[in-house]
Amino acid sequence: DGVMANPLPAIVTPWAEPPGLGDMLEVAPRVFWARMPLPMTLDHVNVYAIDDAEGWTIIDTGISSTKSRDIWKSLLAGPMGSKPIRRVIVTHHHPDHVGLAGWFQTEFGADLWMTRTAWLMARMLRLDPQERPPRETLRFWQRAGMPQDMLNRRAAERPFNFCDMVYPMPLGFQRLHAGAEIQAGGRCWRVHIGHGHAPEHATLWSQDDGLILAGDQIISSISSNLGVYATEPEADTVGDWLESCQRFKEIARADHLVLSGHKLPFTGLPTRLQQLIDNHHSALNRLRAYLITPASAHEVLTPLFKRAIKTSEYGLALGEAVGHLNHLYQLGKITRHLGPDGAYRFQTREKSG
Repeated sequence: DGVMANPLPAIVTPWAEPPGLGDMLEVAPRVFWARMPLPMTLDHVNVYAIDDAEGWTIIDTGISSTKSRDIWKSLLAGPMGSKPIRRVIVTHHHPDHVGLAGWFQTEFGADLWMTRTAWLMARMLRLDPQERPPRETLRFWQRAGMPQDMLNRRAAERPFNFCDMVYPMPLGFQRLHAGAEIQAGGRCWRVHIGHGHAPEHATLWSQDDGLILAGDQIISSISSNLGVYATEPEADTVGDWLESCQRFKEIARADHLVLSGHKLPFTGLPTRLQQLIDNHHSALNRLRAYLITPASAHEVLTPLFKRAIKTSEYGLALGEAVGHLNHLYQLGKITRHLGPDGAYRFQTREKSG
């Protein structure tokens, strides 16, 4: 009769506007949403606070800055009712999420809960200040095809340092792992681990209602960056991401309310996961079509993202281009050759038979 079987649900954002800086919005009983500012194109990060009666559990923290600390202080003095922050759960190691974790530990005596990989990454990067990009990073950029003039300029500049945006992290954390269950806000939350955007990224799924604390693993209207870095230059971030999306699809429901690290909370999770999978398959197909002629990661930015890349987003875009190329290369769909200029060039493998 031509009726579609189980059409995918619409993606709906129940709140048209985010809370203002210094305000909180109750998105479910005892679960509150606030925002912290970021000094970049993506100008905010969402943080969440769960009322545990005798104190608060917060999820993600914002970067370490005077502004972020002042906002937290005003939230604590105001809407958070001066109750102590007892526990900080950090979804993944990126500075906008882990930035103030050490501050809450040091100043408030809070316990820090993270996955082991996320904690090790955050603490290792926090303890590794660099005045100039190290040789490995320069080689990574060269292999990605970064133009020589840009490479020369960056080689002479102080790179982004984790310690610029992350408060010193004391020893000690409690480990989150797949299948772990956490009590918070009168709910039992189960941990499901995602990969691709960050290694061992924790997401928390309430077993008592439809809430998901998703960090950057699932966002309503932007695709999370799947960057590869000199830390692990051969990483297949795209393969990791596709595997995670596929696994989450098996437990996703239309009525789940997804509380993400950026943009607006939303329902319609099965649709969003399918979109994320489809978007990356489309990007991979565009790359294969483009790579009839050999090209470096730098040279595929425009066909991959379907737009010109601005200087401010170049580093993130280059890392994501490497991720897509690594995926196709490791699947055997494209070949790779190191040119005399030190750049890898990739080419679509001729179909056999």
